[in-house]
Amino acid sequence: MSKVLLHCCCAPCSSAIIEWMMSNGQEPVLYYCNPNIYPHEEYLIRKNECTRYAQTLGLQIIDADYDHHTWQCAIRGYEDQPERGSRCLECFKLRLLSAARTAQRLGINTFTTTLASSRWKSLDQISQAGRWAAEQANSSLQSGQNGVTFDARNWRKGGLQQRRDELLRQNGFYNQVYCGCEYSLNARLPMMTKSDLRKWIREIKRGLSDEFYTLRERESEQICRNIMSDESWLDADTVLLYHSLPDEVDTTPLLSEALRTGKQVFLPKVNGDDLTLHEYTGPESLASGAFGIMEPTTPSIPIPTLSISLAIIPAMAYDPQGHRLGRGRGYYDRLLSTLHIKQSIGICFGFQRLQRVPVEPHDITVCKVVSPHSDTSLIPHC
Repeated sequence: MSKVLLHCCCAPCSSAIIEWMMSNGQEPVLYYCNPNIYPHEEYLIRKNECTRYAQTLGLQIIDADYDHHTWQCAIRGYEDQPERGSRCLECFKLRLLSAARTAQRLGINTFTTTLASSRWKSLDQISQAGRWAAEQANSSLQSGQNGVTFDARNWRKGGLQQRRDELLRQNGFYNQVYCGCEYSLNARLPMMTKSDLRKWIREIKRGLSDEFYTLRERESEQICRNIMSDESWLDADTVLLYHSLPDEVDTTPLLSEALRTGKQVFLPKVNGDDLTLHEYTGPESLASGAFGIMEPTTPSIPIPTLSISLAIIPAMAYDPQGHRLGRGRGYYDRLLSTLHIKQSIGICFGFQRLQRVPVEPHDITVCKVVSPHSDTSLIPHC
């Protein structure tokens, strides 16, 4: 079998192409080079799926470094271009040049790309970028090195699109909802419903598996440090917090610091379709409640008597305007609409901070959104 370097963008798009190549006398060497993908969590889950599939087939897969900054430099000046515009061409050129040089280094004469399987991409742009990449790689040949050729095959034909969908279902692949970069994500967001976004975020958490919990620990520490240095936290004497689930920002440091500094802390408890508030006095005042949430066992506090200095609110996603995407049951919207709160902070992981989330009239916004490495400036509506 002759070796061919196959630049892979994701497992679903790669699967039928790999199957065809192996059935037609070719041994694909997979090359995962996609520094365009944003956020990093999306990059990891797509890479993991490609790696998993390659391992089931006994194929070699090469992982290029994730260097999103270099990609951003390559497309600078083209940020406002639409899909299939000049930005995409520059993106293809960067990735396929890396593929061409890798094929050359490995002594593989031919390279191709799964990008040519997507109906959202321009085949002309892909062919132009692939041939340009081959010319660039060949222009720097050392003595004794063979040149590389780009196979500009249209991977949409011959029933491969239908076979792709069959293999996606059979293998349970993570199936992305946008092309990959932040610009394609932002273009897709207005077309996504709340249910679409919730499903996507849950899929990322599920697909990252152990990597997600490493990320959770690292980003939770940074978020808690950001909050504890914020003026609203330092000035607060009463704080509404929450006891985190395993897939949420870990609030344990905030709970401990609040008690240590003499703040009065309230936690919510599910009571039918609503949340009631209870004072938190320490871990011993908690018991497992609805949905596996650790909830306070202390008596509920009449909400009309409460004045909250600072409320810290979880979410599936936030946008820069403080709009919040909850888990879908409306608990926090109903609770926050009844409380007198001086200031509110929404917290989420970096990949959950989106350019836009769908908004309905009853949705409650927050005054600040804190994620790793974010600032804590007030949103203008507060």
